[in-house]
Amino acid sequence: MRIGELASRAGVSIRSLRYYEEQGLLASVRSTGGQRHYREDVVERVAFIQRLYAAGLSSSTIAELLPCAYAPSEANSDAAMERMAQERERLSRHIADLVRTRDTLDGLMATAREHRETLRPSVAGP
Repeated sequence: MRIGELASRAGVSIRSLRYYEEQGLLASVRSTGGQRHYREDVVERVAFIQRLYAAGLSSSTIAELLPCAYAPSEANSDAAMERMAQERERLSRHIADLVRTRDTLDGLMATAREHRETLRPSVAGP
């Protein structure tokens, strides 16, 4: 199938497919006119790549994980599990950093609210 049909069937842009190919995540066969042609099973591969991106993985990490799906072996499976564990740890550290940043912002907002209260004029009673 040609790139436009693949994009339509996979629900991604043609630009994304070209990027995946540049990153070594997809392969196509070129016609004599230079048009890309893909095998039927590539639709599922694109869906898998999309799920990996949705999990926060980079294209280089995805390239490391693809052998587990397309050339299954115990070694590939072990390597993929180790790589995913590293990515999970990286995400956990990032989440912890974001929580600290949010807590700092909450503190600044509390200070700003307190300061704002001092700016209100006092209402003198009778």
